[in-house]
Amino acid sequence: MARIVTSTKSCTVNPLRMSRPLGAALALMGLRNAMPLLHGSQGCTSFGLVLFVRHFREQIPMQTTAMSEVATVLGGFENVEQAIVNIVGRTQPDVIGICTTGVTEIKGDDLDGFIKDVRRKHPELAHVALVPVSTPDFKGAFEDGFASTVAKIVELLVEAPAPGAARDPARLNVLAGSHLTPGDIDELRDVIEAFGLVPTFLPDISGSLDGHLPDDFTPTTHGGVSVPEVAAMGGAAHTLALGEQMRKAAAALEAKAGVPFTLLRRLTGLAAGDELMATLAKISGRPVPPKYRRQRSQLVDAMLDGHFYFGGKQVAIGAEPDMLLNIGGWLADMGCTIEAAVTTTNSQALSQVPADEVLIGDLEDLESRAEECDLLLTHSHGRQAAERLGVPLFRVGIPMFDRLGAAHQVVVGYRGSRDLIFAIGNLFIAAIKEPHVDDWRNAAIGDRDQVDAAATAH
Repeated sequence: MARIVTSTKSCTVNPLRMSRPLGAALALMGLRNAMPLLHGSQGCTSFGLVLFVRHFREQIPMQTTAMSEVATVLGGFENVEQAIVNIVGRTQPDVIGICTTGVTEIKGDDLDGFIKDVRRKHPELAHVALVPVSTPDFKGAFEDGFASTVAKIVELLVEAPAPGAARDPARLNVLAGSHLTPGDIDELRDVIEAFGLVPTFLPDISGSLDGHLPDDFTPTTHGGVSVPEVAAMGGAAHTLALGEQMRKAAAALEAKAGVPFTLLRRLTGLAAGDELMATLAKISGRPVPPKYRRQRSQLVDAMLDGHFYFGGKQVAIGAEPDMLLNIGGWLADMGCTIEAAVTTTNSQALSQVPADEVLIGDLEDLESRAEECDLLLTHSHGRQAAERLGVPLFRVGIPMFDRLGAAHQVVVGYRGSRDLIFAIGNLFIAAIKEPHVDDWRNAAIGDRDQVDAAATAH
């Protein structure tokens, strides 16, 4: 088991961590016709908006309560109330997620109380779902905010089935962690449907952030899972929780609606793919489709082809906990040594990372521990460190703003694992120093000069 260590530096240098409100906003973007609302200053929202726009290269719906110094001191109820009323009047959303920030958390604003007062004063808003979430950005990280928001959505929007109501054995809830891309979710949907199951993903960013062009402009999210679909999740037969961060939401769903769950910590690699297939086969009562038996065979062949280039390589990874475990575990399966593992927040997943030590720190910590490594894996803010170290960088996670196709990166299941072998294996191959065409000539000249010098000496 990995030892968990927290950096004791006085300040963060080149941050790896992103804040909880941003994780909460991403989770809310997986709901259809939704509007994330950050309760804080305008800067809290504008910087997050820029980050998401650069990563997904899409329009991002986010609003702010625009707290000023005076409003912060006196209390933010009027700002929250006015923001909700204006958003409903202008954009007609089905759901508004209200996320706190550092300044409003320190002030101690009672967001749940605010929402009750808004409901009482504005009965015309009864048709709009309001989801308040506590996400202080001075505590925890991106993954924590995402997880808290999904759990809150389950607590507020999922409806418990009527006593004695029969469950639909074909319906499967899938709680998708923040480490999954829209491309990953699309791949998982295809796999699940191949077993005859009907999945409901929460959140479903594959519908809202997958880079498609909508027929009509909408200021809210133009895809994702709808509020009625979330409400109906209580009638499903089973829940898949993807990533340790989804444990709390899965437990809340089980407590509220009695839906049992299975937690899958990893989705990348041969053993992880086998676990996914075995779980789906058990839930559906069907054998694994021939298509995926073929894909498994292709993955095993790719592992045989690639292990020459992976074996013995030292790698450094900087990522959120579930991403760190998923990718780090797969690299260890391929024969790599995780020389440096740096993450953003504590999690039960970290003890399973195949490394001697996991540091909760920043990209400076990652760079200092990666001096002898052959590969660096982190988001785009690690590109300068990789350049200074002289090692290739494989980009994972958010933000990824200096490459195209971040939303469509697929690393899950047999096919995603196979393609990841090719992508990273090719980086290792490209880093191999091949002899230059003139090296033999220079070597021969050097040998001749040595012979001449020896003859002269005699």
